[in-house]
Amino acid sequence: MASDKFRQQLQQEMEQWRSQGIISADQARQLAERYEFSQLDGMARDRFVTVVLGIGSVLLGLGVITFVAANWQAIPRELKLLLLLLLFVGVNVTGFYLWSQPPLPDRQESGRQRLGQGLLLLGALILGANLALMGQMFHINGSSADLCIVWGFAVLGMAYGLRLTSLGALAIFLVGIGFWNGISGWDWNNPPSDAVRWVIRQMPLIAGLSFIPLGYWCRSKWVFGLGAIASLSALLVLLLRFSDTFPPSSNFYGIWLVLIFTLPTAILWSYDDRLWQRLFSRFTSESPLASETPLRSETLLGSETAYFRSIAQGLALLCGMVVIYVLSFHYAWEDSRVVAPPTAQAEGLMTAGLSLLLNPSLLFFVGLTVVQWIYLARPRRLGRWGLSQSNSMMLAFLGAIAALTFWHWTIEPIGAIATFFSNVLLFLLAVALMRDGLADGQRRIFWSGLALVTLQILSRLLEYETALLLKSVVFLLCGVGVMVIGLWFERYVRTLRIASED
Repeated sequence: MASDKFRQQLQQEMEQWRSQGIISADQARQLAERYEFSQLDGMARDRFVTVVLGIGSVLLGLGVITFVAANWQAIPRELKLLLLLLLFVGVNVTGFYLWSQPPLPDRQESGRQRLGQGLLLLGALILGANLALMGQMFHINGSSADLCIVWGFAVLGMAYGLRLTSLGALAIFLVGIGFWNGISGWDWNNPPSDAVRWVIRQMPLIAGLSFIPLGYWCRSKWVFGLGAIASLSALLVLLLRFSDTFPPSSNFYGIWLVLIFTLPTAILWSYDDRLWQRLFSRFTSESPLASETPLRSETLLGSETAYFRSIAQGLALLCGMVVIYVLSFHYAWEDSRVVAPPTAQAEGLMTAGLSLLLNPSLLFFVGLTVVQWIYLARPRRLGRWGLSQSNSMMLAFLGAIAALTFWHWTIEPIGAIATFFSNVLLFLLAVALMRDGLADGQRRIFWSGLALVTLQILSRLLEYETALLLKSVVFLLCGVGVMVIGLWFERYVRTLRIASED
């Protein structure tokens, strides 16, 4: 169904067309029936009533809250607890009632449903306030990390029960705030409890198993993307914190740097929804699905096709671009640690690095990466193992980064060579993006490659000592080049679209 704004504009245009004789009265009547112009006034009235009720509810709520706050100290603790529970239950029950109302015919969502979603989101926020106030009333000492993580997982349960994207995003943000608060030690007076510390240490695994399925359950790209970012950022923090504790004499931390530079990109790029659809269908004793057939039964993966591989690959490209851009600076390859003999590295790996090797999150994600890449290389129609061209290029890209990192920090320092090849890889990645953007006529991909090339040129110009005149010339050439290439690409896309229409 077309949007209300489009229908209103079309109704105004239709009146002019009929008065000018462009269309007949019968054609105008058909347009009015097709786009349901008679319902526009009722919808506008419903929206106005919804806004009025929303504003009135907010003002009433503020009045009640202000009255309670003014007499908070004089209210008995039992009455305080009752008021908090009534507020939480009342807002959520009202929100659920409005949200569960069936929408109007040919409408995806009504004003009552939107108001109900807003009240449910408000109820989730009230839950956090209730937890904090109850902690004060019963003198429960806890850190802000404890509050945010408990609050976030409570909202996560609400998101699973209601399948709401807004609640899922709020849960991810709350758990993320608690995680970063706990690892950074912002609240020095109240450290996290032992249970929350364990959750923080296992956050990569917990976030991956909690947030990624929620993206399918809600059929939300936002929840899936935020969940992937939360899980892999927690994994990076885990690897970085372990690598900082390695003694300089061991120097086997090159292995961990390889994991830091390549593991997140490898996980995201190899992600394939069909793998989990096949596994889930076998787990539920359903008939096995073909690799090209999307899951359409009402299961955890949803009743509609929900492929998130494009989002995962977009995040993988972004992660790979950031890594190779950082490695293109010669400062990234400077380190004071000396290379230890292989025997000392192996000994340090089995002593200081054993705790990281046996970490459940790392074992899970490394195993997941291996399984996903094997699935990508599985035999297809011809019965041969192999990767597609794009997957092979990404695997070679990650292999080059891993080889440079491992050689420099484990075998022998090659700072100049590593810097040169990192810039070559950065340039090749930018050219590949521009080529794919030209082939498919995708502006976002093409402009990402062009921006990456421009950023590389300007970074090398500012990184090394160059004359001011040379810098001005390079800036002018980059500006002119971006304008010329951009105008040419827009003309090329327009020509490509006209050719496809013909």
